[in-house]
Amino acid sequence: MPSVRGEGHASRPFVISGRCYRPVVLLLFLTVIAPLILFRGRLHNFGSSFGKKDFIDDPSSSISFVSDSRKLNALHQEPGMFLKEPIGIIYEETDTPVSPTILNEELTGPVNNTTENKSFEHDSNEIETGDSYSINGEGETESLTSRKEVTSAYKEQSEPIENAIQNKRSFKQDSSEFDTGVVSSIHGEGESERVTSKEETSVNMELSEPIENATQNKRSFKQDSSEIHEQRETEKIPARKEHSKKLELPGVTRPKEISSGGGSQKLNASNKQKVISDALVRQMRDQLIRARAYLNFAPIRSNTHFVRELRQRKKEVQRSLGEATKDSDLPRSASERMKSMERTLARGMQLYNDCSAMVKKLRAMVHSAEEQLRVHKRQSTYLTQLAAKTLPKSLHCLPMRLATEYYALNSSEQDFPHKEKLGDKALYHYGVFSDNVLATAVVVNSTIFHAKEPEKHVFHLVTDKLNYAAMKMWFLANPPGKATIQVQTIDDFTWLNSSYSPVLRQLGSASIKDYYFRSHRMNADSNLKYRNPKYLSILNHLRFYLPEIFPELDKVLFLDDDIVVKRDLTELWNIDMQGRVNGAVETCGESFHRFDKYLNFSHELIAKNFDPNACGWAYGMNIFDLEEWRKQGITGIYHQWQNLNKDRQLWKLGTLPPGLITFYHLTFVLDKSWHVLGLGYNPNVDSTEIERAAVIHYNDNMKPWLDIAVPKYRHYWTKYVKYDDIFLQLCNISE
Repeated sequence: MPSVRGEGHASRPFVISGRCYRPVVLLLFLTVIAPLILFRGRLHNFGSSFGKKDFIDDPSSSISFVSDSRKLNALHQEPGMFLKEPIGIIYEETDTPVSPTILNEELTGPVNNTTENKSFEHDSNEIETGDSYSINGEGETESLTSRKEVTSAYKEQSEPIENAIQNKRSFKQDSSEFDTGVVSSIHGEGESERVTSKEETSVNMELSEPIENATQNKRSFKQDSSEIHEQRETEKIPARKEHSKKLELPGVTRPKEISSGGGSQKLNASNKQKVISDALVRQMRDQLIRARAYLNFAPIRSNTHFVRELRQRKKEVQRSLGEATKDSDLPRSASERMKSMERTLARGMQLYNDCSAMVKKLRAMVHSAEEQLRVHKRQSTYLTQLAAKTLPKSLHCLPMRLATEYYALNSSEQDFPHKEKLGDKALYHYGVFSDNVLATAVVVNSTIFHAKEPEKHVFHLVTDKLNYAAMKMWFLANPPGKATIQVQTIDDFTWLNSSYSPVLRQLGSASIKDYYFRSHRMNADSNLKYRNPKYLSILNHLRFYLPEIFPELDKVLFLDDDIVVKRDLTELWNIDMQGRVNGAVETCGESFHRFDKYLNFSHELIAKNFDPNACGWAYGMNIFDLEEWRKQGITGIYHQWQNLNKDRQLWKLGTLPPGLITFYHLTFVLDKSWHVLGLGYNPNVDSTEIERAAVIHYNDNMKPWLDIAVPKYRHYWTKYVKYDDIFLQLCNISE
């Protein structure tokens, strides 16, 4: 019946027939079980390599220490003074070499060998950088040799590792192709899949053997390389020391070896102490400058509270700073006042934040400061010249007292003995032209003190009419031992008049008087030294008339009144001057004291007749051959050039420029030890030169009898002053 048949059919369970059972099982195995088995190992390798190569989680995986890579400035470097070896050098891969870090990860996994790989890289880097200490010679050869050895050893150890990686990669490709073929072909046997997995396992075991061997070789290579590095370092230590000795230059001090212990700390501390010894003082001065800028910049009647506070802070800082030059001179309250000033300045920065306006204001302040500096320099020069032109009250007192005493003497008591020696050519004659009694006395006393035969020395002193009596009275009261003294006045030379001497005509002209005595002299000429009244005195120009003053003599030693004699000078008379007239010491250096500094080479006459680079010489101690002077007509040459310079276009006033012209090519150069200059302006004259000198010269403004003298040179002069003399005591002249 149909109904019964239908119910029975619906209640029967689903049963697979024997013919369909095997294909279904095979399909399940191929689609589910086999892929799990085949891809289990690949998924593990894929995960590790993917995490290391495609993401930048581990920077060391993308960094290698290879020698042909470029350097990155990623790490802080020590200063060059203390650098012994690089702290750390990072390289970025430019090619595709196998880095030690990635190589280890591919071979033995990323976790187990991380520390080992880092130590290997460090040792390799030490070997590479350690040999770089060698500079040349044997050190260079050792460096190249060690690098070659390490490179060849590394290549030999890397060959089996690279071969193993190549085999492993090719095996992965083959296995992936095989897996793809198995998946694409649905049919097949399950036993074949198991055979494939077994073959893969056996191949992996075969590949792991050379990898393990390579790892062992690599570890041994690492130990060998560290031993090589230590051996090289011990061998190079004496070589480095010997090479450093060779590199030392004269006059150059090399930094001492700095140890990693307390020595470096002491050196750093000393350097730091030197650097910051006046740091607070400088900071306070900087705060004062900024405060002045804000006060000048602040608008009138605006921010009165801030302006009042800033002025108060400025006064406090100024009181704390005082005359301090280093931090130890500051009071204890200085730091607190600095902090208060800094807070106030910070407020000012917020109130006046217009940078362009502030820059303009600071530029105006700088310009104003420069102008004030020029004015002060000019005033200082003028005051120095004024001090040089004037004499202390005590030196005014001395000639007056001496003159009074001289005119109280009888006429028979006013003459010097040994007049017969005045024209004796066999004696040593000196010429001193001065109106300063005390300075002339020092010249005579120092010369006689060092003379081997004082009785053979004759001093010819020439002064003006005002100081004639005082000069004679001093040497009558203080005779210089056995030496001979003669004192003359300008009025004794009747031949010296304006019709004969062009310089006398010029000194008496209206233009010269206007040049010296007109008002506003500070603005008239930048070189105020030429306004000294000594240039108005004919005493300064008598040196050009020596043959007329000493007609009976053949040689005379001319001395200025601002010199001190330190040894016997008689050897100067024995010098063969080779037909020259003037014996003097040259004063030119690389670019100073040459003719172009004294003469106007823009004038045609000067440029045509003289060399601008010709070396200058000094007055103060000059030996003159008067016989040769007369033969060559030197006085006539002087007159000729003096007439050409009546408008002062060839040179300024003075005696050195006309002396350079008159004795051009007629000067015999003496050794510099005969005459050392600079004690009247230069506080840095070499003490050894002073000790070796025959004559020291206080040229320029800082004369030893003035208060502006250089203190450390003053004792050379005071040594020959008789401070126990009654006239000096009456005028309060003392050391």
